[in-house]
Amino acid sequence: MKKLVPLLLMIAAPMMAPALADDPVVVHLKNHKFSPSVIKVKANKPSMIILYNDDDSADEFDSSSLKIERVVPGHNKANIRVRALAPGKYPFMGEFHAATAQGMVIAE
Repeated sequence: MKKLVPLLLMIAAPMMAPALADDPVVVHLKNHKFSPSVIKVKANKPSMIILYNDDDSADEFDSSSLKIERVVPGHNKANIRVRALAPGKYPFMGEFHAATAQGMVIAE
């Protein structure tokens, strides 16, 4: 029985994680600006943003509408999971440089 439990976990684990919509969206933060600044994802499906912070300083990917706050150190990357979204527009920003680091996720 003890050998069966790990086997069952290996089989069930992939079914427990939500399936992501197609390929991850790659975004770069450089000179305190997101590129691309508009991200399109499939509505009603979870998605992934891979954020590369190309700046020397850290910044925080922040969005109250997406319910995401994630600090990304300079010259690092972060995988940001986005829950399944209803169709619509969801603003985000780099909180440490909010005057220039602005963006929008569009779920359609």
